[in-house]
Amino acid sequence: MTDSVPAARSNPAGSPPLSEEQSIVGDENFETTGPERAAEELAAASETRTESDSLGSLPIPADSYWGIHTARALVNFPITRRAISNYPDLVRALARVKQAAARANRRLGALEGHKADAIEWACQRILDGEHHDQFVVGAIQGGAGTSTNMNCNEVIANIALEHLGRPRGDYATLHPIDDVNRSQSTNDTYPTAIKLAMIFGLQRLLAEHRLLAESFAAKGREFEHVLKVGRTQLQDAVPMTLGQEFGGFAHTLVEDHERLGEVIPWLAEMNLGATAIGTGITADPRYAAAVRDELVELTGLPFQTAADLIEATSDAGVFMTLSGVLKRAAVKLSKICNDLRLISSGPQAGLGEINLPPRQAGSSIMPGKVNPVIPEVVNQVAFSVIGADATVTAAAEGGQLQLNAFEPVIAHSILQSLAWMTNACRTLRVNCVDGITANTDRLTRQVETNVGVVTALTPYIGYAASAALAHTALTTQSSIADLVVDAGLMEREEVQRVLSPERLSGIAPITGVVDLAAIQHAQQAAKDRAAGAPRTESDLT
Repeated sequence: MTDSVPAARSNPAGSPPLSEEQSIVGDENFETTGPERAAEELAAASETRTESDSLGSLPIPADSYWGIHTARALVNFPITRRAISNYPDLVRALARVKQAAARANRRLGALEGHKADAIEWACQRILDGEHHDQFVVGAIQGGAGTSTNMNCNEVIANIALEHLGRPRGDYATLHPIDDVNRSQSTNDTYPTAIKLAMIFGLQRLLAEHRLLAESFAAKGREFEHVLKVGRTQLQDAVPMTLGQEFGGFAHTLVEDHERLGEVIPWLAEMNLGATAIGTGITADPRYAAAVRDELVELTGLPFQTAADLIEATSDAGVFMTLSGVLKRAAVKLSKICNDLRLISSGPQAGLGEINLPPRQAGSSIMPGKVNPVIPEVVNQVAFSVIGADATVTAAAEGGQLQLNAFEPVIAHSILQSLAWMTNACRTLRVNCVDGITANTDRLTRQVETNVGVVTALTPYIGYAASAALAHTALTTQSSIADLVVDAGLMEREEVQRVLSPERLSGIAPITGVVDLAAIQHAQQAAKDRAAGAPRTESDLT
């Protein structure tokens, strides 16, 4: 059995299937799954069951699968309207880790077979998309993720109890902590689930990122003979082809694709089995290896146990690494969008080199105005990713002694960045890049009258003559080629040869600037390097 990455979040049990348009990565279903809604249901429930913990007893809505620990979290953390159900990859990852733990505990004789079977059955229901609406605690919480872990334990326990023919809350039959959480602590279960969720999200991002690179590459081939004026510091420089420009966009994405893929093996190093602080207290000494083997079998991913569980339990370095690579990818993608907005500016008084597909009316006051809304939204995604990286950095630094208590905000920040970047890559490809066209006549005229062209003629007519022609071209807006021929300095055929796209751009025609094979080659290079890294065994892409 292996874990495949779903295209979008799963719908709660009992809800109608989501359409493709509704199934958007990272969708926020505030109205049905927000912590405030769950808290309101808790207060207004007419039929309840009573659950108890070390602090006392509370009435719990009879039809809820969550219990008293979740109820206390709903009261304590009314911070954000984003419940953990809004992170379907995290919900699936939690269920997968609990499933692996149940298998390992049964194998070691620490959990009775009928309980392990019921827990596994419950986990599979969650993995199949059921009961996600029961994961109601807020994503941002104190306690290093304990409320998330307990919400998961309670939901699994009550689903399992129903499977056993027992009522919800009958914890004497199957207990959320003693059975579902056996051999575990939040401090090893939660970060392992976060890493698995990030792998899911990263795999999805890599797929969309690759498609975007291929789209830019296709435009590079389409525009390979279209000359344009290159610019440095926003001033005219020397000619290039529009194909080279778009090929450059493709190549910069390939570089980031490689870097993103390199992070996955680091995420596969886990501290599951470390329990509270890395000593493995309350767990069978064989448990860490057993649960690792089960997780590998269930996910198809080569997870490995960290060499130093004390260090792995307190360290958040891998999250900083992933966040930093995401920031790099976002910054470079944003720069591409800056360029697209600039070279498409106009339509009459701007550069006007390319046309972006018109997506919507651009102004409530200026009729006919169309704005570059797709690059603009991608810019804003990049700004958010940059901010999220600052949050992750601060949270990683804030850890103390044997645990980092701020993994909830780390998980929120990175999972949101992964989802938003995935969506950004898709909308940029589908709603913008695939439909870009070139204003070839305008570009040709700009090259013909641009003084930068004379640089290519200098070896033939000399610097002084080139400078004089540049001055004349600037003042008369005449074609450089025509001026050279009219002055009798070169024959037209020779001028055309020197000023051909191939000669001016400095390279042969670019047929296949970037394609899938090139991207796969880059990925393999990343795998080869990752295989030699001291903390990894193999790449998972």
